[in-house]
Amino acid sequence: MTIDPASIDTADAQRDAHLRSADFFDVEKFPTASFRSTKIEGLPGDRYRITGNLTIHGVTKTVVLDATYEGSGKDPWGGERAGFVASTSIERKDFGLEWNQALETGGLLVGEKVELTLEVEAVKQAAQKVA
Repeated sequence: MTIDPASIDTADAQRDAHLRSADFFDVEKFPTASFRSTKIEGLPGDRYRITGNLTIHGVTKTVVLDATYEGSGKDPWGGERAGFVASTSIERKDFGLEWNQALETGGLLVGEKVELTLEVEAVKQAAQKVA
């Protein structure tokens, strides 16, 4: 999975511009963030543990996603779709996202821990013949 960090939309243009800047995602230098699975383990109750490599801000770390199969069905075009939700928690500084600002009341503006949630819809592809 690959995403474009420049597409971030928090409904606040000024905050979005700051997140795209070198203080955070530095989208000019790092135009993509990605996740590539390396292992998928089935767990009871339509749950999965997905291990893989997460790359953000040019830094790659191994992470584990807790995933749930949400169901499947036919779409209006005759395709078969399946839905999944996966989540994990990361420390943003592990990925070189260091910017922060002290608050007048004490503490810091940006937390260290980031919760990532992925909602994925997969479309079944027809098998390809090998020549």
